[in-house]
Amino acid sequence: MNHEPKRSEKVAWGSSQGKTEGTVEKKLVEPMDIKKHHVAASKENPEFLVKSDKTEAEAAHKASELKER
Repeated sequence: MNHEPKRSEKVAWGSSQGKTEGTVEKKLVEPMDIKKHHVAASKENPEFLVKSDKTEAEAAHKASELKER
């Protein structure tokens, strides 16, 4: 993605199950844990919390991993 995703933006990303689609929930600029996964987000290296449309599972991804829908 060439731009920074915004809250409520519809995006797609690759997962082990194939292409997943969802919605950006928020920009992460501090380290946090999602389930048992540590997200090393920072102001210099933000990640984006996304929620799957199909399963409603949450995950963190870098902007470069997200594609506009």
